[in-house]
Amino acid sequence: MRNTSKVETLIETCRSEGKWQKVIDLTEELKTGSPNNECLAHFLVGEARLESYLEENPPIENNFAKAKNGLSDARRSLHLVTGENGKTAGIALDAYLLLAKLCYACGEYEKSLENFVKAELNTLAEKELTLRSLKILAESYAIKGLCLENQTSKPSSKFKKAEKEAEMISCFERATDLGLLYLQEQDIAAYATSANNTGGSTLAINASVQQSASNMAISSTIPANPLELNRRMGTILETALQRAPIVLIKAGKLQEAVDRYRIMLNAIETKTTQSLRLTLARQLAEVLLRGVSGTIYSAPFQKKAGGASTLKTSGTSKKLWKPRKYAARNQFVPRNQQEETILLLLIAEALAVRDTVLSQSPEFKVARTHAMGNATAVYDLLTLATVRWGLVQLLNESFEKALKFSFGEQHVWRQYGISLMAAGKHMHALRVLQESMKLNPSDPLPCLLAAKLCYESLGLVKEGLEYAHQALKRETKGLRPSRAQLYVGIGYQQLAIHSTLKLERENYNKLALEALEKAVQNDGNDHLCEYYLSLQYALLNNIPEALTHIRFALALRTEHAPSLHLFALLLTASRRPREALVVTEDALEEFPDNLNLLHVKAHLQLHLQDAEIALVTVQRMLAIWRELYEGQVNVDEEKHSDTKSLILHVPSSQMSDKDSNSVYAASLAAVSRVEQALSEAASSLSSFTPKPGPQRPWMIQIKIWLLLADVYLSIEQPTEALNCIHEASQIYPLSHQIMYMRGLVCVYQEQWNEAKQCFLNAVAANPNHTEALRALGETHHVLGEPRLAEKLLKDAAKLDPNCPKIWFALGKVLESLGEYTASADCMATALQLEPTCPILPFTSIALTFD
Repeated sequence: MRNTSKVETLIETCRSEGKWQKVIDLTEELKTGSPNNECLAHFLVGEARLESYLEENPPIENNFAKAKNGLSDARRSLHLVTGENGKTAGIALDAYLLLAKLCYACGEYEKSLENFVKAELNTLAEKELTLRSLKILAESYAIKGLCLENQTSKPSSKFKKAEKEAEMISCFERATDLGLLYLQEQDIAAYATSANNTGGSTLAINASVQQSASNMAISSTIPANPLELNRRMGTILETALQRAPIVLIKAGKLQEAVDRYRIMLNAIETKTTQSLRLTLARQLAEVLLRGVSGTIYSAPFQKKAGGASTLKTSGTSKKLWKPRKYAARNQFVPRNQQEETILLLLIAEALAVRDTVLSQSPEFKVARTHAMGNATAVYDLLTLATVRWGLVQLLNESFEKALKFSFGEQHVWRQYGISLMAAGKHMHALRVLQESMKLNPSDPLPCLLAAKLCYESLGLVKEGLEYAHQALKRETKGLRPSRAQLYVGIGYQQLAIHSTLKLERENYNKLALEALEKAVQNDGNDHLCEYYLSLQYALLNNIPEALTHIRFALALRTEHAPSLHLFALLLTASRRPREALVVTEDALEEFPDNLNLLHVKAHLQLHLQDAEIALVTVQRMLAIWRELYEGQVNVDEEKHSDTKSLILHVPSSQMSDKDSNSVYAASLAAVSRVEQALSEAASSLSSFTPKPGPQRPWMIQIKIWLLLADVYLSIEQPTEALNCIHEASQIYPLSHQIMYMRGLVCVYQEQWNEAKQCFLNAVAANPNHTEALRALGETHHVLGEPRLAEKLLKDAAKLDPNCPKIWFALGKVLESLGEYTASADCMATALQLEPTCPILPFTSIALTFD
């Protein structure tokens, strides 16, 4: 008897540790020791054969046919236990549970469910169980849930369907609870075994385990030991743990699914559940991001209407078949959807980073790929969450950590580059995108992003055009390269706008038109292609063709602010200002905070002699600016800038309708270079202190103040206009636009020498500012200096040959010089251009890529 008891103890230990061959060997010894153990021996042999087979052949559909032959001996042994002898020995119910598992491995779902009925699974009462019994029971509930889910026969009524669904959900929930409890008990047993091997006392072991359970994951205290190799969860339990919340989601019980995720994540971690915790955290974050709106979100531990908590704490009465949980008093509890989602993703990121494989050796390729896939999935979700809630800096920090183990991973590098773009770190983003281009020479997307960055934020038009050509070359055969072709067209268009030489400008305009027409041919359903083609015709002064294409663009996408902006300007170029005003007002119904459209509206109101109404419009612009930017500009330091100074330069493409808050921007590349130099010089002046925080909002405010000054000047209030100019100069006193507006006030007051000096300052700051050149020429004419006036006006005409005001002023100067033929030609040119001249330059529209 003593020997038999010792053998039984060894067998139980081997069963818990999954040493099935040893179980079979010990079974023979058990039978030899006592003939009465024959029934138990059959059970143990059947169990061992079943489990050892499933370790090599997981219970999946591809293995069903093979399992029917491979498990025939195990089936025979277990059937021998289901008779009276088995019932007498008290192992018949266990045999039925294992037979149900065997039938499931063979794809016999109905037989499996029949065995569960015989085992009376639904009537089992909670009691203390051995480690092996815990796993059998957890797997039984999991298998029953999977069988119910995969049943081919449909319920005969809605009631039966609901009953089946409730039973299936209950099985998966019990399986997760028992499964987590089993894994926790397994860790405790392993810890105890390890401590005993090193001479620790049982009391000390128990105390240590309890302390670990209340404060931290038990897995963190368990030393490495050989048992770890055999301590696996198994396919069935792993499937059940992941299926439980998914089944609830499919049943439309979203909140219950979220609570189930929380319960599993709140269970004390084990060695085996570390990788599972990563999956669960990522899945719950995805559910919160995509499936839960703010109105139906319920925070953890939040009281429901009936007084119950959405997540039970460890303070409730202990249940034998429930997993241990972390102590609530030591937890950070998220207060809202944003906090919980970010917390989950940061936990998932930490787990994913921990599992990454740094070695580049070929033997680790599979493990490296798997770990990288997990990390990439987490970073993709983190990107969605942080961008949605404006936490781009957090995303940057995460990607910086990811680069340590992302050698050669183009997706991570590309995502990192995009996050840097969103954070305003433009030059850094360009360098990262260049690296991404090298990693995948066939992918056009990094080239397109780099081109956009150069056009929109860096003023590097030629470099951007080169990237667009690279993207065009990378387009794979069979795909329409409309977007790359469009970016090529935009590049040539910008070069034409920036060019000061007539032949060069004409050549770039020709190339731009060809590229944009090809883009439209490649994809006639792309509103952006039609928009830029319309803009190109407008720049070529072909207003009828431009109107045709802008209508096509609006037909493809009605609610596109830049298209509506361009449409309004084209109407003014067709001498239809009132229609343009109606279009602008309609557009503002859709985009009430769009400062671009409000700017056009104010100019239209001024043009239609509604200066008082224009004043109200501009004051509204100031109010909107405060709503949008007042909090942003209170930041003490600029956190999202790569350049030494961003005091003045605001690229026109940054002022797009993406955030519906831009005002017109400079259209010449030289402006950015000159103003950036002045900006750096200004920052060194002791009398000038740059405004704190991001500089772009301050530049927008300057333009609003100057527009307000223009309105006050039109209603004959020069003092108020000067006050507005003073407000603008407090932001940046060396802006050429401020100098120009101050000169206009001097002209209004007939202070011609002061006006000349103001215009000279503006031209010195920006030699390509055509309005300042024209005003300076007109001032020289008034002061009796016609030759200087002629020179300046001719320079202005070279820069902007489509401006009728310049040609008219030049004609008047030439007339005063007695050059009547040349004067007549200039006047005729002005008359020819005036009907197609918009109220604002077409180049005042911000670059857009949406």
